[in-house]
Amino acid sequence: MKTVIAILFFPVLLSMGCSNPETPAGFEGYVRQDAYIGVARFYDVQAGPSSTGLGWLLSAANVDFRWKTYNEDFHVMSSDNLNLNFHAHLIIKPRNGTIKEIVEVYGGEEWYDRSLKEPFRNAVYEAVAGYKALEAKDKREQIGHAVHDKFNAFIYGKPFEVQGIVIGTINLPPSVATAQEKKIEKETELSRKFFEIEIAKKEAEVRVEEAKGIAESQKIINVTLTPNYLQHEAIKAQEKMAMSPNHTTIYIPSGTNGIPLVNTIDPSK
Repeated sequence: MKTVIAILFFPVLLSMGCSNPETPAGFEGYVRQDAYIGVARFYDVQAGPSSTGLGWLLSAANVDFRWKTYNEDFHVMSSDNLNLNFHAHLIIKPRNGTIKEIVEVYGGEEWYDRSLKEPFRNAVYEAVAGYKALEAKDKREQIGHAVHDKFNAFIYGKPFEVQGIVIGTINLPPSVATAQEKKIEKETELSRKFFEIEIAKKEAEVRVEEAKGIAESQKIINVTLTPNYLQHEAIKAQEKMAMSPNHTTIYIPSGTNGIPLVNTIDPSK
């Protein structure tokens, strides 16, 4: 009778103690074998998608090994004692095949919060604190490179790899931002006025050159307007009017060198 009971109870006991832990795609699993008496022990590792197959008291701690972005909010005092507000973004993942070390040394699923969060934040603080407020705002790329170098030096030899570090927009205190805006507006206005002055100077130079040209032309005309030349031009004008059929012209010799005074008579009167 006892044998029959044991045979009937064994499948129930077996189903209660056996499991088939699964690890999804993009994860790595740290498989333990638990114990009713004593302590659990490391059993195996597996890369997803995978499962162990049916086993006795098996469980898996799965850790995401895909790239992930961690966002940190910062309030940092600049070297000129102004509070700078910004975000920093770290793109990082555990190195493939290191699940055993990630779980046993760095906290498993909480590896970032337990092991890397504060070192990353410290690297950002150190990189930004050496700048004045206005310098920091314009040098986010340089700050990002500095953080990258500091943080990579920290994780050297550790089971992690960094894809990128980005420093977000650095916001100045409202009073400083307002003053900076006014400064930019003033510089823009001064640039506009300088441009207008330069245009006025160029226009004045053009007028001076035009005046010089007129003066030179007048000088040439004054030199060439001799009495003989004027008499010659007057005779040509007389000849032209004499050929016209539309009016009668009377020439009265008068003036210097016999240059005539010209008067036109209206035929209708």
